[in-house]
Amino acid sequence: MKTTTLSEFQAELLATGGYRTKDDHRSPKRAKPGALTTLRYTLGATKVFPMCALYEPFGKLNTSVWAEFCFSTVQVAEKLGMNVIVEGFENRAAVKEPVMYLCNHMSTTETILLPPILLAFSPFSYVAKASLAHLPFLEKAAAHMRMVPIGRKNPREDLMNMLKIGTERIQGGDSFLIFPQGRREKVFSRKVYSSIGAKLAEKAGCPIVPIVVDTRCQPTRDKGVLKRVFKDFGPVDTSKDIRVCCGPVIANAKSKIMHEAAFDWMASKLEEWGLPTERA
Repeated sequence: MKTTTLSEFQAELLATGGYRTKDDHRSPKRAKPGALTTLRYTLGATKVFPMCALYEPFGKLNTSVWAEFCFSTVQVAEKLGMNVIVEGFENRAAVKEPVMYLCNHMSTTETILLPPILLAFSPFSYVAKASLAHLPFLEKAAAHMRMVPIGRKNPREDLMNMLKIGTERIQGGDSFLIFPQGRREKVFSRKVYSSIGAKLAEKAGCPIVPIVVDTRCQPTRDKGVLKRVFKDFGPVDTSKDIRVCCGPVIANAKSKIMHEAAFDWMASKLEEWGLPTERA
């Protein structure tokens, strides 16, 4: 089988607004579920962390290199027989200004998969839990890759900090990525869908671009003896493809209007894919 390269992936994305794994770029048989398959996928998807830690001290880490490391997620998924399907990014290509990306959060996969996609269009900053930046050797790398860390102990302070830094980044030319659910959730629910992204978009004067993902191929572990150590990396199910869809651009308006419009589109698309949502 052939191996998809990042340049091929991004070229197709820019030309068509989407990407779909080609038959000769994917293993003809899906790998059987089990510990070995989970290990192979996890090592491929998380390659970005040790490689960033290795490159940063030597001044060799930049966003292009970061995207290459993150792209191993696509490559390992295809080697295991899964399809990677990306669609709708002609919507993003039509907007030349920075945007606020809002994306549902299902697993660790999308946090690694999205950079190669979004960097095809523009630089971007993103919000992630502060603990990631405190992993050995990764604090400088995280800052270099435009991460804005937030904790979970003081939500008001996090909000004010994010509004300040986010506005500065967007007005400086960065797009911005937020997962409004705050943490990985199996159900896309209005109850845990934060309005912080819409508030930042209103303050910065930029449009919102909603994104939805289906990354059930590696769920978060919610039980078992491995939960404490390998919570983020559950058993891989190669019968489930990876999907990413970009929605229509939501013009800048009052935050409540943008917030509801983004939620409605995201919920509708996830329901179309057969995924659970809670609209109430």
